[in-house]
Amino acid sequence: MNSLFLSILAAIAILMPSGDEVLSWDKTIHNFGDVSVADGPLSCTFTLTNKGSDPISILEVVSSCGCTDVKWTRGSIQPGQSGTVSATYKNEDGPLPFDKTLTAYITGVKKPVILRLRGIVHEKKKSLEELYGAEKLGNLGIKSRSINAGTLRQGLSVSETATVANLGKKPLNVSFADVSEALTISVDPNPIPAGGTATLKCTVKAQPGVYGRQVYTATPVLDGKKASAPIEVTAWTQENFAVWTDSQRKDAALPYFDQSTFNFGTVKAGAKMDVTFRCSNRGKSTFHVYQADTEDPALKALPSKDIPAQKKGDIKFTLDTAGMPQGETVIMISLTTNSPLRPLVNLFVAGIIE
Repeated sequence: MNSLFLSILAAIAILMPSGDEVLSWDKTIHNFGDVSVADGPLSCTFTLTNKGSDPISILEVVSSCGCTDVKWTRGSIQPGQSGTVSATYKNEDGPLPFDKTLTAYITGVKKPVILRLRGIVHEKKKSLEELYGAEKLGNLGIKSRSINAGTLRQGLSVSETATVANLGKKPLNVSFADVSEALTISVDPNPIPAGGTATLKCTVKAQPGVYGRQVYTATPVLDGKKASAPIEVTAWTQENFAVWTDSQRKDAALPYFDQSTFNFGTVKAGAKMDVTFRCSNRGKSTFHVYQADTEDPALKALPSKDIPAQKKGDIKFTLDTAGMPQGETVIMISLTTNSPLRPLVNLFVAGIIE
């Protein structure tokens, strides 16, 4: 598609409402899982349903590369009816992981919709034990018990899937216990056939007032027996600025930090210190930090005060180097904020511990 047509589509999109009110998708990510070079082309279909009161049309679907062919429903999709976007990954790039995107431009939707095709291509077909035995729980095989669901906006939910396997010789019934309140988790098909795979789907719903990096857990129950460890789902909750008015976004807070890295120099192991970042709020509203997450528990955030418009303030931490490894260290801080232009601010603490 040429650049002129893309510009026209972008201009049309500005005049349209966001997609949440107009359509729904059965999925926006298709994970082929583990496949081999010999499997050849890989195909999948995304289905969208018109939830609005007016007909919609898929104007164009653009693939991120020539390795993926795409077809879509032509003509109008009437209210209550569904259309499809079908894609085929040629699988000609050799034994590598892939993550391809399809950008769908749809009438009645302000922003293009991003669809993803993911998978891992192996040179030769591997056994279930080789593929999913890394962190198995009983006969439930899984590559990792830690699943990253990505960014979550307030008022919405986010989902992620993973492939799990039944490493046993009989069907495996899977349920879950001790599930975090905001987490929904399921396996399909269930029971998982002997020597077969299933899709583990995790959905996290944003909790009012909860921001930043959050870990949600659920413990598998396999044929009635509780597993020895839980599955952990991580989501990073940010403000949903899409629901703000133009005036709110225009008059929002705008933080600028005097420095992005606090260098404490060279200190002896066990040293304790205060860490301060100076911040100027150049916006028209008060700047607020919802949550400060640090990579290392040795660095702890102190309660931060809001910074009024056109004022300066400090974001403070304490660092206790006791138990930290000697040598150079860098710790990242992630601030989840109420600034539409800087919803996530990364700062760093660095130095040498002797």
